Parts: sequence; structure tokens; C-alpha cells
Amino acid sequence: MSSEIRDVLDDHWRRLERRRPSMSSVVIVSELPVPTPNGSLAAALDSAGNRHLLVPVGAHQNVRRGLNGPVLLLHKRTLDDDRTRHDYADLACLRPDLSDIFTTLCADVLIATEAAPENPSKVLNRVLDQWRALFQNPGPPLGPEKLAGLFGELIVLARLLEHDSSAHLLWRGPSGYRHDFATDTGALEVKTSTSPNGRQIRIHGLNQLEPPANGALSLIWLRLEPTAREGLGFLDLIDRVLELSDDEAAVLNNLASVGYRKADDDHYRHARYEVGEQRWYNVDIAFPRLTTIDLAAASISSNVRDVDYTIDLSGDTPDPMNDSQVERHIRVMIEEHV
Repeated sequence: MSSEIRDVLDDHWRRLERRRPSMSSVVIVSELPVPTPNGSLAAALDSAGNRHLLVPVGAHQNVRRGLNGPVLLLHKRTLDDDRTRHDYADLACLRPDLSDIFTTLCADVLIATEAAPENPSKVLNRVLDQWRALFQNPGPPLGPEKLAGLFGELIVLARLLEHDSSAHLLWRGPSGYRHDFATDTGALEVKTSTSPNGRQIRIHGLNQLEPPANGALSLIWLRLEPTAREGLGFLDLIDRVLELSDDEAAVLNNLASVGYRKADDDHYRHARYEVGEQRWYNVDIAFPRLTTIDLAAASISSNVRDVDYTIDLSGDTPDPMNDSQVERHIRVMIEEHV
């Protein structure tokens, strides 16, 4: 099947090469037999002889940034004919000597799009990430503590995505930000434990429980119970998040940043958890914590660094947020993001 698709692509590009455009701003296009709701995919050629794959997108749909050479270029391109205007994600190969490999990549995009034509841009991003993964240096699989921590963040991410399919953009912990989820005026910090007793939370740094300026911070504590058959599978949760998100590739990039690799799925196949307890706390002035402001108020030198400490929330105080307060906090973050 893949070799047949490769032959189709090669045939389209060879025909285009016979009438290569002379103007640098022009590409010539040949429609491919892969339809989608926004139109068919197309092969294209520019004046330098570079091969392009055009993947139809909606007029207001964004195309992922960051792929800007020296081998591959991805950007949004709008083409007009006598009657209509079409928007595409334009994937171009800038190295003619790599045309054969580019053809194989494009064949994978066509095959995947035929199987799921509803969102071809999402399919394109997924295939690009799969190819990129081939050249990444994989680290070891996630250990039990990191796996449970990621599971907790994915539980929260799924809840946000149920409100807005672009809420993965709020997930900023994988990039090293001080809070796991954040907008300019709202933030969420997720803490997960697999201990059956107590609610002890380890805090890393003086700024982890500092709310955003003029905003609110919630701390989410989850108790996970590892199980053999019940509960929710780690891989099932990833599938759920990818299904809810409108940019599967962005989610996969974040997962890769925290150490998840699809190649390790067999290692995670039996990882399952039940959420035994989930509490959301408003981190206000009454919440037990240490910040730089607290140290300054206690006349402790500002030269103190790398402060880690433990909070014990095993008692009845502070009170967790109720459901309406949780929903209000989520809604404020989502509305600011939109």
C-alpha cells in the first residue's frame, strides 16, 4: 500500500516538474486522490524544484509553528483559483537530495489521512511527530513516582479539555514553568500520592505556591491507588486526552518533554490507577506555605535558595474547595485563554 502511494506521489511531482514555474512566489498544484471535508490533499512544486505537500485546513485554523528548515518547512498557504480560495498546511522539502525520504513521509500522511479524513491537519502533525520520534534519543521509561505524577496531571488536563479542546495550551509544567497549568491570572499546581495514609505534599521552591500576579492559584491533591484490573489505565488516559484535544501533536510534544515515549507503551501496558481522593485547595493567605514574601516578613535573608518543604494536609483544615468553586476557577482560566 505504501509503495503504491509513493508511486502516485512521484508521478504527480514528475508531471509538475515538466512545467516548473518561473516566478519564485508561485507553486503549481496537482490534486491528489485523498479527499477531506475541506478539499483534497495536493502535490505542489515551486520554482526551485522543491516538492510540497498541501494539506487542506479551515480558513481560521492555525498551522503549527517551529518547522522552518533547513530540511522541512511548514507554514500556512492560501491559494486562489478563478472561483474559490483554499487554505493549506504547506509542508515543503528544501533538500532535493532528500526527495525520496520526503516522498515516504508524505505517503504516510496520505495513508493516515485516508483512515481519518475529518482533521487532516491533526493527522499531519501526528505523522511528523512519529517521524521525529525516530531520531530522538529515548531515555528510560518513567519510574513509579514520575508515572503517578504524570497520571495526575493528565487527569486534570482531561477535565480542562472537556471545557475547551485547546486547553492543552494551559499545560505549562512540561516546559519548566513554575505551575503545572497557567494563564496570566490563574494557575493550577497538581500533587499526586500513592501512599494510602495522610496527605503530605512536597513543595519544591519558594515560588511553587505563589499565585500569579493579581490572580488565583489552586493546588490539586490526588491519592492514586495502583490496581491490577480496576480503575483507569495510563495508556487509556493518554488516548482520552488526545481524543479531547484539537492538537494531538502539541500534547505528544509535552508528553515527550516529561519522558513519555510511545515506544515504551509495553512497559506501561498494565499501569492502572483508581483515584481514591481528589481535593482542590485555594492557595490564599490562610493556606500553609512558604514564599519569598514570607521569608522577607520573617527577616530571613533573600540569599536563601533551593528551599524544599513538606505540607501536611491530613487534618480537617484548610477546607478544600467545593465543586462550584472548582468550576468557577476552571471557567475563569478557560475564558481568559479563549
